[in-house]
Amino acid sequence: MSMKHMSVAELTAYFANKEELTAEEITMLEEDGRRGALELVKRYQRKKERALAEKNRLQELLAEEKRCYDQGFKVIAGVDEAGRGPLAGPVVAAAVVLNRDSLINKLKDSKKLSPGMREELIDQIIFNSLCYGVGIASNREIDQHNIHNASMLAMSRALNELSPKPDLVLVDGYPIKNSSFKQKAIKQGDSLSLSIAAASVLAKVTRDRIMFEMDKNYPQYGFKRNMGYGTAEHRQALVNYGPCDLHRRSFRLDFK
Repeated sequence: MSMKHMSVAELTAYFANKEELTAEEITMLEEDGRRGALELVKRYQRKKERALAEKNRLQELLAEEKRCYDQGFKVIAGVDEAGRGPLAGPVVAAAVVLNRDSLINKLKDSKKLSPGMREELIDQIIFNSLCYGVGIASNREIDQHNIHNASMLAMSRALNELSPKPDLVLVDGYPIKNSSFKQKAIKQGDSLSLSIAAASVLAKVTRDRIMFEMDKNYPQYGFKRNMGYGTAEHRQALVNYGPCDLHRRSFRLDFK
């Protein structure tokens, strides 16, 4: 059946899974005259505009990495952490070396993504990575070293998991203490570097999965919902039950 003999419903089904339309197909739809056919053209054009805008956004996020490649660096890792603020659980860091020029649609700072979208992006991050690593500092190490130093410890552990080793590390916020790697600290780096954004998502998803599992052992605190953060539910549970082994004793836990 030729396109001119198709109903609008048939045209919609025909073009539903087509990523690209030929110039001939666009012309035929535009000349069709039916409102539904013209809407298919407009829908396709909007889709292409969104795809171009997303590509441009990702290219901007790769600008820092491209500058570093132009300076001669070959293995560039992005590093970020998750879990500085919660009352319970570890702080988790991730280090990611993306394959050069990788563009991962919808990837951005993990705080700007829904939990479902972060989970969807994990496989793409891993697939598009030369290597990646995760480092964890427990709540007891947080109590021993303070949260800042424990975060540095987790980031160092994440970097030590990488193979090959990076010749440059892009880190969100502050330089990593006592690190042997050449590094560049970028304020709000998870919004300015695709590698750091990838690390932020990997760190956040890893930590959320840990807290989800810990909820099975300590269901009274609602960890699978609050991830250890000081929500009203969590604070009330501390009033009712006191802290458990996962709580950070160096944080304020007395909400009576």
